[in-house]
Amino acid sequence: MPGNRHPRKSSGALFCLLGISLFGAAWSQEPAAQALSFEEARWTLEHSSDALAAADASVRGKLDLAQATRSLRVPEVSIDVREMQFQKTLSLPLGSLAPVAGAFGIPSPLQFRERDWRLRPVLSTVVPIYSGGQIPAAQAAAAAAVRQATAERDLESQSQVLQLVQRYFGQQLARQALEVRRDVRDGLQRHVENAEKLEREGFATRAQRLQATVARDQAERDYQRAINDLDTISESLANLLRSDRPIATTTPLFVISNSTEPMEMYRDQALSRHPQIRRLQALGEQASEGVKVQQAKLKPQVYAFGQYDLHREDALITDPDWAFGIGVKYTFLSGSNRPAQIAAAREQELAAEAGLREARNQITSGVSKAYNELESARQQYLLLDSSIELSRENLRLQELSFREGQVTSLDVIDARLQLGGAMVERAQAAYDYDVALARLLEISGRLDEYHDYFRKADKVLEQ
Repeated sequence: MPGNRHPRKSSGALFCLLGISLFGAAWSQEPAAQALSFEEARWTLEHSSDALAAADASVRGKLDLAQATRSLRVPEVSIDVREMQFQKTLSLPLGSLAPVAGAFGIPSPLQFRERDWRLRPVLSTVVPIYSGGQIPAAQAAAAAAVRQATAERDLESQSQVLQLVQRYFGQQLARQALEVRRDVRDGLQRHVENAEKLEREGFATRAQRLQATVARDQAERDYQRAINDLDTISESLANLLRSDRPIATTTPLFVISNSTEPMEMYRDQALSRHPQIRRLQALGEQASEGVKVQQAKLKPQVYAFGQYDLHREDALITDPDWAFGIGVKYTFLSGSNRPAQIAAAREQELAAEAGLREARNQITSGVSKAYNELESARQQYLLLDSSIELSRENLRLQELSFREGQVTSLDVIDARLQLGGAMVERAQAAYDYDVALARLLEISGRLDEYHDYFRKADKVLEQ
């Protein structure tokens, strides 16, 4: 009986240890990954990016300023309330009545002096009639500022989405590379085992077994490096999306085997739709309106005005009960050097025009570069896609020949590495294609259509 108690104790201890180990493993697990397609990741980016939030705030601010300029022709009504102490002296000559007044001891002229406290509330209104062009210029400049802020917001959005493409599909590339490196390592491990078996049987040399071991160890180092690369890009993607847990990317690397639209189409669209073009056009419009504003300062201003005394009983003798009329204001001399300001505004306009021409030139070159990179990646992928099957068949034949002693260990190693290298290179070509496509659509102002191209893809690298 005592001998039967020990197994039960050891069994209970075993279950206890197992429970503790399972609890510790569960406790140490990382947060579950959040599975996102590319479109879902893009939506997340649009709603979590601080840079885009700042750009949106800038657009709203410009819209508010533009709204404010719409009321520049509305009458300006103000009230001026003064509680003041004053002294007023009047001199009234008696004229022909002076001799009569003198007979009664009244001097001529009569002198009056009053000193008192008065409350002076006066309601005034001014309505601009002609501003020399300042009001329409200010309104047009404010509208152009809205277009500038909108274009800058679009620029920031495209920049963020391009980063997302690089990191999202970069994680897919890193995962593909990790799987290839694992397969190469496992394949070389099997080759080491075969070499050891053949060495024991006398069909392989010790040098061949060592060659296989060295190759297996190098493959292990490549595999560990691939793990670190995947961790780095995964953390980068999670940070971009402001996520506190890893992102599981579900949209695979893709390639469209047929050529895309002609380069000229992308070039024409880029010159008309790129946010940088729209931004510089808006800056040029603001500079042009700035010239008009400075020129308007050399012209007279016409306005209507009105005034009403709200406390007539305290009015001074020179103050009217009410008044209205039309006024003209013209500045003959000003210390602001208005001609120099006009010249400066024109220089800003010339700078904006030159910047626009330079941007068009840079965008034209950018379209050509992105288009050629896209075509190069597409062709590279198709060539590698066809050569991988040949590499697989070559590896199969080399492994069979090694078992029969017809080839050396190096032949098998080379075939294994050649297949792994081709598969990684094909994944790299698909990644280059996806990034080049995003850059081409970004510079053409069509990055919103990126997912439409994915739907057209006929080559997909599934995990």
